[in-house]
Amino acid sequence: MKEIKVEKNYPRIDKYLAATLDESRAVISKMIEQKFILVNNQPTKSSKALKENDLITIKDGYQEEIDIIPTKMDLDIVYEDENVILINKPSGLTVHPGSGNYQNTLVNGLLYYTKNLSDVNGDERPGIVHRIDKDTTGLILVAKNNKAHQILAEDFKNKKVKREYIALLNGVFPHNQATIDAPIGRDEVNRKQMKVTDKNSKKAITHLTVLKRYKNYTLVKLNLDTGRTHQIRVHMQYIGYPVFNDPVYSNKKCSEFGQFLHSTKISFTEPITKEKLEFEVPLPKEFQEYLDTLEEL
Repeated sequence: MKEIKVEKNYPRIDKYLAATLDESRAVISKMIEQKFILVNNQPTKSSKALKENDLITIKDGYQEEIDIIPTKMDLDIVYEDENVILINKPSGLTVHPGSGNYQNTLVNGLLYYTKNLSDVNGDERPGIVHRIDKDTTGLILVAKNNKAHQILAEDFKNKKVKREYIALLNGVFPHNQATIDAPIGRDEVNRKQMKVTDKNSKKAITHLTVLKRYKNYTLVKLNLDTGRTHQIRVHMQYIGYPVFNDPVYSNKKCSEFGQFLHSTKISFTEPITKEKLEFEVPLPKEFQEYLDTLEEL
């Protein structure tokens, strides 16, 4: 069961929850009809107007009948054994179905590639232990069985899995290193965005190291102590150096490639064999080619 306290008046509950839960209004409406969503412990309607301090309760157990079609996809597999698959994800590829998008996700490609995927997270997220944003590129780890999934999930929770990101930031960052310790929560105005806030937020810590400075840009390495939604993108915007080409958090004209943010390295213990593994992948072509055009300082 999940509870959400409404922070200010909102005209419709279905629109509010569609943004807050990253689900379609159609799904939210079905959950309301089947009384999986209550307001102040009472059944409600999709059109209900919300008031400040209303308490929304979302019950567990709702199952939507969906048809996720296996789709042939050119997966860039960096490593695979009987328990895990490590994939180098391109920009533009959503990790798993949701919000009415049930085709052309990484999960669709995985289902075509193999029948051996964990089902810990249900039919919509087979094998998915963690996520990266649609337009963030780089390494993502997939579990091929439930035992591996459960062990990896605990390792992520206990910070035993180490990940490193590279990003190109707008502006010349003046310090060689920095730690951003600022809580992140849902944006009250645009529910599809996150922001640094002290309201309904969670602790978020990002460590930044400068790799190279260019005229008007800075290339940085980033390590996370926490894994909040859009964490790097929100923290970089917060300190005044947003990720270059980020269509959501940079407030500048951006190409379809999306934010220049790349999950470049991962270190983890193979969940069953206990072998220590580390992998690194280079920047995607579009990222590297843009760097090659920049003037170094």
